[in-house]
Amino acid sequence: MKPTNYFRHIIPLLWIVLAVPVFADIDQSRLDAVTTDLQTRIDAGKLSGAVVLMAQNGETVLNKALGYKIVEDQEPMQTDTIFRIFSMTKPVTGTALMMLWDEGRFQLDDPLEKHLPELAGMQVAVSQNEDGSWETEAPEHPMTVRELMSHTGGLLYIPPISQGPVAEAYLSAGIMDLTGKTLSESIPALKDIPLGYQPGTKWVYSISVDVQGYMIERLSGMSFGNFLQQRLFDPLGMMDTGFYVKPENAHRLAGQYAPNEDGTLQRTDQQAGIAGGFDFLSPPAFESGGGGLTSTAADYMKFLQMLLNQGEYNGERLLSEEAIAHMRSNQLPESVSGIGMLYPGNVFGLDFAIVENSDAHQGASKGTYWWWGIAGTWFWIDPMQDIAFIGLIQNDDIMYSVETHIASRLAIYQ
Repeated sequence: MKPTNYFRHIIPLLWIVLAVPVFADIDQSRLDAVTTDLQTRIDAGKLSGAVVLMAQNGETVLNKALGYKIVEDQEPMQTDTIFRIFSMTKPVTGTALMMLWDEGRFQLDDPLEKHLPELAGMQVAVSQNEDGSWETEAPEHPMTVRELMSHTGGLLYIPPISQGPVAEAYLSAGIMDLTGKTLSESIPALKDIPLGYQPGTKWVYSISVDVQGYMIERLSGMSFGNFLQQRLFDPLGMMDTGFYVKPENAHRLAGQYAPNEDGTLQRTDQQAGIAGGFDFLSPPAFESGGGGLTSTAADYMKFLQMLLNQGEYNGERLLSEEAIAHMRSNQLPESVSGIGMLYPGNVFGLDFAIVENSDAHQGASKGTYWWWGIAGTWFWIDPMQDIAFIGLIQNDDIMYSVETHIASRLAIYQ
């Protein structure tokens, strides 16, 4: 085995041996500070409502619903309210793919084209001509599965998250069009769209997790949604999680809002915007591994608790400890030091951000792994303090959501 490959395999295992938790109970005043901050934001007309759930040492220490599920009807938020979790779908998809890694279906350093041969030979964009054709160069190496799962493989996102001709080409190809083409109908179109940069040279948030969903279909022989249901949601008892809300539960789906300057809120989930005009009340054509799930705090906590329990839940092992160690270990190339100005002090694993510098992330323990969704939902897993935290909101002001996340970490850790 090459030395570099040796260290890639041994370092994640050291997490299991050396990362011995040091538990310290979170004082009630800190939990109260979380809910007080959220209530203040709701009272100021910045947020419609929130559900916040936190467990430590496997016990629930905070479970509150605040504000309104539907503001205009004065419907109170409930702890079982269903939310569009958008990019909190990504860790679920990565976990599902690593279940297939456990079965030996792929290796992390395999070229992606080994498992998705329809994407073989992808080139790297240099420029686009006026007639829409591309000037390209050859990749220095084919994108690997590890790069796919760490947003370093050369893929970009659709607008507005990514800009430029490559991102626009994804949009034209129907990538992430929930009501358009299925995964198998749209992902193969990526072969005709060049990569945005040389694999392994940058961290760029991307559509790669939707490609992971397609890879799960190819490796398992099942639809992505069925795989998630049978292998994750049913074993974990995540009865309210899926790519759409069942008719009998439609009344539990929260409204989504944008704050106005005058302290009022504008309903946005029934319009184009973050939700894209999709109502999440009917099955989508495109089962988006990058952002398509709806869920509740209680459901998502079961998923987080399984990860915090090193892959076990209620005595059943769903994922190996080694798989989780890979997911929460830095997978960035040595030349990539972090994941951008929005996430200081963080590196990236397999579909999770990872706290590298505690001071830069409001005191959260080093090794905490986490992510969030574009409508404001957020979570973190802190193995050092045995904490799983979930905050659920439906808010279109992205930077205000980030501010809200920071406030919750400050309340818990400082």
